[in-house]
Amino acid sequence: MTFQPTPDTLLHPLPEDASPPSKSSRKREMQELQDLGEQLLALTRGQLGKIPLPDELLAALAEARRLAPRSEAMRRQMQYVGKLMRSVDPEPIRVGLAALRGQSASEIARQHRLERLRDELLADEKTVENIAREWPGADIQRLRTLRRNALKEREQQKPPRAYREIFKVLRELEPG
Repeated sequence: MTFQPTPDTLLHPLPEDASPPSKSSRKREMQELQDLGEQLLALTRGQLGKIPLPDELLAALAEARRLAPRSEAMRRQMQYVGKLMRSVDPEPIRVGLAALRGQSASEIARQHRLERLRDELLADEKTVENIAREWPGADIQRLRTLRRNALKEREQQKPPRAYREIFKVLRELEPG
């Protein structure tokens, strides 16, 4: 049995849900991309380096940094950034921004794991041995000194400088 076109199928060849997006929805998408560009502009150069961006977009963001905020030139430059964003897949950028903000689930879990490890280290010095086994390149002497200093700070109710430093050392041991 072969397909015989009828006058009805000739008049309506496409299903109704295959229509192009409305002008309003296209404008919303473009505004979202421009907002994403503004979020990128707020990042430092080091943070921008962690997000995969095309060179042309990086150059446009660098030019926008040079301009005065809230100027007409800045508004036009951000529209240009939004235009460049249309040719880029925005999902890796969103993921990168979320990771930089510490909003990704894996990053949050990693931070919680390191916080628990820090608390275990303060509660029991034998945790240093576990850290040495897991990360052979760890500076064990420094961790012991920081542990001792953190316990003193807690005892003397001083600001937790060593406590925070322990977290930084552990974070460096386990790259994200």
